[in-house]
Amino acid sequence: MTAERNRKILLFLVIILISLNLRPAITSVGPLVGEIRLDTGLSNSLIGLLTTIPVLAFGFFSVLTPLLTRKIGTEGTMTFALFILSGGILLRVVPSFSALFLGTLILGIGIALGNVLLPGIIKKQFPKRAGYLTASYSAMFGAGAALASGVSVPLSEGAGLGWRWALGVWGFASLIALIAWLPQMKINLPAVYRKSFRASLRHLGTTKLAWMIAVFMGVQSLTYYTLITWLPEILIDRGMNPSDAGWVLAFMQAMGVLGTLMIPAWASRRKRQRLPVIIIVVLELISLIGLMVPSLTLAVVWSGLIGYCLGGSFGLALLFIVLRSRDSDSANELSGMSQSVGYTIAATGPFIFGGLFDLFENWFIPIAFLICITIIKTWAGWWAGRDEYV
Repeated sequence: MTAERNRKILLFLVIILISLNLRPAITSVGPLVGEIRLDTGLSNSLIGLLTTIPVLAFGFFSVLTPLLTRKIGTEGTMTFALFILSGGILLRVVPSFSALFLGTLILGIGIALGNVLLPGIIKKQFPKRAGYLTASYSAMFGAGAALASGVSVPLSEGAGLGWRWALGVWGFASLIALIAWLPQMKINLPAVYRKSFRASLRHLGTTKLAWMIAVFMGVQSLTYYTLITWLPEILIDRGMNPSDAGWVLAFMQAMGVLGTLMIPAWASRRKRQRLPVIIIVVLELISLIGLMVPSLTLAVVWSGLIGYCLGGSFGLALLFIVLRSRDSDSANELSGMSQSVGYTIAATGPFIFGGLFDLFENWFIPIAFLICITIIKTWAGWWAGRDEYV
């Protein structure tokens, strides 16, 4: 019994390490947008693709993850995910446009696989503590994201690495996570499913609850990936220096860690999660309206508040996957479907936001776009918070 307990403790620590590595490759881009634009001459819309491409990869490859687990097991699929994540990050160091965008696509595939696998692993290995452990590991997404946002400019300018290596250093961190995960390969077994992959997708596609979870995942992610790309530029345009703007983004994501820890842990004790959804949405609307004000006076306050809301929303989205599925197999399938649809929705955010700024040359209209997205989030969250199984 003690050996099994120790095994699960070690497994969860490795899950925490993996979680820390599933966001830096994306969130390190935002603070470096100015440097990348000066060095490459890319437009705002094209730079937005550096965030959009991984999220598109999430959308396409998330739904295919169960196919891999059927062939090489959960452990083997996670090993593959961490390997290509590391490779994609390091490929972006190569000084060429094709390497920059190809590496971004490859790392996006790795993150997509990891995203889908973690809820199923929690459901299978820690079924009685799913709410608290989901909150813990999803909070590490925010912690890794915040760290990457905060140190990107210091690594590039202070340490003299330049923006390419400021992005590339995270490849070494993900290699450490890969090495830590490899002992799990000793128990690697292909997953056994009662239904075919096609039948599972067909069943989920006819379930309104599954679609509402997917939409909730999508719209909360759309706002998150849009802001991690463009919040530094908003602040810099209003007079903040790039280093401070990077640290404000890091603070936003640090507050997201707090939201991710608190909201799912509270929501998991409730039969329905509608009240947490409403509270999160109201606070998010307040913070977005605050960001519309063209002043830096309360910018840190609004950034921190929206970070808390987005972190809580992300934790809720993952919690919905765990609470609305009956077992680890269905959790993997629901995770794949909801993240595929959700991240496809989210991928449009950074590109549309950048395009709206290019078109109107102000931040008011793009932020108003995010307010509209929050209204959709309320509707989807109300449905996803119902006390029933998919």
